[in-house]
Amino acid sequence: MPTIEFKGKSFVQNHHLAVPFHQLVPDKKKSLTDNVSLHDNLIIHGDNLIALKALLPTYAGKVKCIYIDPPYNTGNEGWVYNDKVNSPIIKEWIGHVVGKEGEDLTRHDKWLCMMMPRLKLLRELLADDGAIFISIDYNEEHNLRILMNEIFGESNFRNIVSVSRVKKNIQEKELMRALNFGYDSVMFYSKSDSCLLVPPKKTQKKLERWHAFDAPGVRPTMEYDLFGYKPPRNRHWMYEEARANEMIAKGLLRMNPTSLKPQYKLEESNETLIDTNWTDIQESSSKWNFPNGEKNVDFIRRILKLVFSKEQNAIILDSFAGSGTTAQAVLELNKEDGGNRKFILVEMEDYADNITAERVRRVIKGVPNSKNELLKQGVGGTFSYFDLGDPIEISSILSGKTLPTYLELARYVYYTATGEEFNDSNLNESKNYIGKSMNYDIYMYYKPDIEYLKTTALTLDESRNLRKKAGKRPLLVFAPTKYVEQTELDNLQITFCQLPFEIYKVKG
Repeated sequence: MPTIEFKGKSFVQNHHLAVPFHQLVPDKKKSLTDNVSLHDNLIIHGDNLIALKALLPTYAGKVKCIYIDPPYNTGNEGWVYNDKVNSPIIKEWIGHVVGKEGEDLTRHDKWLCMMMPRLKLLRELLADDGAIFISIDYNEEHNLRILMNEIFGESNFRNIVSVSRVKKNIQEKELMRALNFGYDSVMFYSKSDSCLLVPPKKTQKKLERWHAFDAPGVRPTMEYDLFGYKPPRNRHWMYEEARANEMIAKGLLRMNPTSLKPQYKLEESNETLIDTNWTDIQESSSKWNFPNGEKNVDFIRRILKLVFSKEQNAIILDSFAGSGTTAQAVLELNKEDGGNRKFILVEMEDYADNITAERVRRVIKGVPNSKNELLKQGVGGTFSYFDLGDPIEISSILSGKTLPTYLELARYVYYTATGEEFNDSNLNESKNYIGKSMNYDIYMYYKPDIEYLKTTALTLDESRNLRKKAGKRPLLVFAPTKYVEQTELDNLQITFCQLPFEIYKVKG
């Protein structure tokens, strides 16, 4: 399979692995809930690369649908949503990760350097039956297609949808260098073959349609006289004579007024399937009077309906959240069908609170002057607001300057050791217990106190006590050090991991 080559690729293709896990710091004042939780609807303010890594311990393999609207790389310096690779945050990141080589990158190289590690983390978060949708235009569509083939697999390409752009008035131009683009694209990939779609439909006016009553083949019981006609050679009527007489009585079978041949009335649906041409709907909208660029809620709702049928407790992630349209679409669908879908929004810009979160607050609580009756009353719901905190790194633990809480470190070591979702309801800090995985009962001896870390060790007595409590299941124990021989631990079926030196993924 062809792969994409670009300047800086060698520096970023595995960069997502080196990104440290960061703490997610709750902000009660900016949240709209009585119980701030990582299992609530989420709005996260900060670099989306770091935020996606921080979400892995809780949400790896759990996200049903990802929709992102990354920078299109148009070079439009004036757009408030930074539709360019020259965003200060992105420039700083490329300079830090790629180094001096980044000074010579073209804007396409920079865009690919920015996207590659983020797409790799998004794939880790996506469920096996999940789907990812990416809005893009002609500037990077060709590069994105090859990059997605490399990360998600060419066999998981599902199609590209064309969506109508806002029409531009170009009457003042006498000459043009090229034709104006009338559409943007939505690229659609799955994670595996287990992703199945709900056929997209739209309503239409019912039309009366009539169809010829004969069909190919020889069937003697269906070759009777009908309106003075027999079926043509090597053909037969579609139904037996008794059924045909019933249809005539109900007005469903008649002679064609022109050809005088039998024809029957088709049952026409008031819905029609939608293909990849979505030019009946515009991608962007300005209904909420936010700065230009927010997505059309109906457009996002149509995407969400593709991947949901009876499953109404799924998670939807948007890591380029902008004005928060994805959250509104999720909340409205929940109100419409009684679902319990959850959204996760990540926004790196400073407007994460006063635009992104504020829009979600207004959708939940209501907008009195809205023409939309649903939004006038509010659709209900909650969300928890988080900022990115300090990294959970070995160096910071050793220095004692930024020790993580027990919960944050437990979440980190659990996911790092098992690759499974961490459930904080199973944690019992007083008993040093952080949870049960498929293969282990897991314990961690830790306090955010440098003296504790210097003086605490797993002893033989403590190892034997743990074995008595756990029964026959293998144990995985994290502690600053141990005062017990490895042979004893092997006999007790205890795998020891030293904090902070040996936080690593245990195989098997």
